[in-house]
Amino acid sequence: MTPPAQPAPPSGPTAGPTASPTGPRPTLTLASASPRRRDLLGQIGIVPDAVAPAHIDETPRRDEPPRALAERLAREKAAAAHTALAAETAGVGPTAQAPAYLLAADTVVAVGTRALPKALDRATAGRCLALLSGRRHRVYSGVSLIAPDGRQTVRVVQSTVAFKRLSHAETTLYLDQGDWHGKAGGYAIQGLAAAFIRFVQGSYSNVVGLPLFETAQMLAGAGFPLARDLPPSPETPS
Repeated sequence: MTPPAQPAPPSGPTAGPTASPTGPRPTLTLASASPRRRDLLGQIGIVPDAVAPAHIDETPRRDEPPRALAERLAREKAAAAHTALAAETAGVGPTAQAPAYLLAADTVVAVGTRALPKALDRATAGRCLALLSGRRHRVYSGVSLIAPDGRQTVRVVQSTVAFKRLSHAETTLYLDQGDWHGKAGGYAIQGLAAAFIRFVQGSYSNVVGLPLFETAQMLAGAGFPLARDLPPSPETPS
């Protein structure tokens, strides 16, 4: 008697953490308290399992270029959060742990070689707007990913943003609304400041706070299943 045919193995590449259907579900920790970054990840179907902001000194070093600052802060945030999480899970047996990924990011707004601060008061926001008014500036986002094997990768993405020349009335109205609070460079492109922006060159999501294309590529390259949190597609009638 001829034995029944065995089902063919699935074709196409499989990411490491998803290769075994009985293995633990991979987890993703976002080392950022920014609701904008969580929303951006959700836009591409990724929901972090945990949020663990890293608290580090974000003071720029002397003569540190803005691009290097974004890269360093992303790297240090990821490392600090990874160390803290490793200490918390030190007593958990390795067989009980799911493959764990950790993602961190930092965004720097720069005019020339000057990195603008996060605006925590009206005066700082006003100074930032004065520098941005009628000029182009650059936005750098450093993105750092630590894979389950401990390997860390960092990428920096640059976008260029052009502001219109702001009138005194426009600046005053914007400052009165408070949309600048806690924002790098004193503005959020997805907020009221969108009315001031003539054009963006490069990644829009990078200006918001997380370059989605590059982040997705980093996650996929490290074996994280990008479709992990997407609902199943409805079956197409034959």
